[in-house]
Amino acid sequence: MAGKMKSACYHLPGLFEFYDFYKVFLPLWREHREWFYDWCHIASIYGAPGDCLWGGGRAAFGDADAADVISLMNDYGISPRLTFSNSLLRTEHLSDKKCNGLCSAFGKTNVASGVVVHSDLLAKYLIARFPALYLVSSTTKVLTDFSDFEKELKRPEFKYVVPDFRLNKSFDKLSQLHQAEKDKVEFLCNECCNMNCPDRKACYENVSQKNLGEIVASHKCRQPGSERGYRFSLAMKNPAFISLENIRETYLPLGFSNFKIEGRGLGSALLLEFILYYMTKPKHHLEVREEIYLDSMLDLF
Repeated sequence: MAGKMKSACYHLPGLFEFYDFYKVFLPLWREHREWFYDWCHIASIYGAPGDCLWGGGRAAFGDADAADVISLMNDYGISPRLTFSNSLLRTEHLSDKKCNGLCSAFGKTNVASGVVVHSDLLAKYLIARFPALYLVSSTTKVLTDFSDFEKELKRPEFKYVVPDFRLNKSFDKLSQLHQAEKDKVEFLCNECCNMNCPDRKACYENVSQKNLGEIVASHKCRQPGSERGYRFSLAMKNPAFISLENIRETYLPLGFSNFKIEGRGLGSALLLEFILYYMTKPKHHLEVREEIYLDSMLDLF
């Protein structure tokens, strides 16, 4: 067990999609820091604008202007991350003007910017072309074997590695990692997907195909209850769910500090619930809700 307990560094969703939400929330985060746990921080916000060839993961984007997004992240000293986790990229895709332009712009931010990647082809390209950007190995690789995950952690090109959520509770093996490796692990906390789902990789690949402009049918999840969509209440019952108590009582004492909150495409109202649960002191939940709900500039959905 590590000697000194770390702070929790959260990686939040919707860099472009929830830009309007963050314009309202981040001032609260700064001005009323006493409403939130002092042991947690916002380390990054991740996402991608619409129609990004290199995009992957969940099919959720936003239309906020990149310059506005960068300005907001600079103002609050938060690392922005581009979610470029398309798993099916080919050499001809690397010249995409929009994605290269975004990487160029984000490489000049005040706080280091990152890129979440799946493709080794893209990773090598970004290292050569945009060395100012740090890389995050995407959970879309679906590395469910712990030995494969360990190999990924040892790759020097990645600053962080997001394991498949099914490895979240492998404490016997996680506890044996060296501290430098623990510092690179970024756990996906609130996944709702069935632990036994065999189609997770196919689901991600379907999104990648669509982002490449391929005409394919949408992936249909075959797991029981999937027709209801995401439910935070159900995610909490997932054996791999990482609760607030898990973070404070298990992960932080073990020396882990990075926690990713899923949420692109789920709406800003649910994002608020994630923030209340993971970051806000219970006695201040109502005050945060009131400040957000009563802001005339923001429509929660």
